[in-house]
Amino acid sequence: MTDTETVDETPAARAARFRAEAASRGIPAAEVEAYIRTARPAVYLAEDGPGPVVALTGGHPPLPEGAPTPTAAFVAAVDCAALPPGATDLPLPADGRLLFFADSDPGSGAVVADAVRYVPAGTPSAERPAGPDDSPGVYRRARLDFCFHQWSWPWHEEDDDEESQRVAELASAWSHVVGRRPHWRLQLGGEPVLFNWDPVEAARDDVPLPAADGDEWTLLATWRGEDDCEELEAGLFHWVIRRSDLAALRFDRLYVYVDAL
Repeated sequence: MTDTETVDETPAARAARFRAEAASRGIPAAEVEAYIRTARPAVYLAEDGPGPVVALTGGHPPLPEGAPTPTAAFVAAVDCAALPPGATDLPLPADGRLLFFADSDPGSGAVVADAVRYVPAGTPSAERPAGPDDSPGVYRRARLDFCFHQWSWPWHEEDDDEESQRVAELASAWSHVVGRRPHWRLQLGGEPVLFNWDPVEAARDDVPLPAADGDEWTLLATWRGEDDCEELEAGLFHWVIRRSDLAALRFDRLYVYVDAL
């Protein structure tokens, strides 16, 4: 199976193939359906694809004239119009650009008022530096022009117990169905990957929402810093947001968490 054969496959078709693969391995249908119910759709962006460019990472951010200088280093600019419609369960804007900012401060999590900015489509913009004068510099520039979408699942701690073994077998069946994927650099939506701590749980613990609010924290994006981030050997940058704030394009209460090995 090649990368491109399943990139544009519908979720329903992929689910049918997953069920068939799980059944061939003797996994009970009830366990398969329970596993599917925990899945969340996500978009993944990678380098060296066929184009067009979906996001740019590193360098200086494209900011509208007169926009205040961001307080953190520029991470990525995502072209929302280039994302597959309905590929996540997030209320993302249909067009325009989302600009992501974060400093490489591992193990820290905090509400940051300008960690994400939305620039409406057609807004004249020009690249200029971000961050304070004493910031460590900019992340290296890269273009992400391979876009694919698939389900993601909550992280499970690896144990030798029976439940963990069942989850591992289900994950293996899923990997067989979707085939090899490019090494992604930016994730939108879905469940977070992590080295140490779950960024969504960190946001819930640090900034609990009112019991009667009915809202929830959710992962907006994750960036793998890797070689583009000289300050960290291996870093995961997470942006976590209230769903209602994302729908309203309100980013002043967004939570940023940096995880590192």
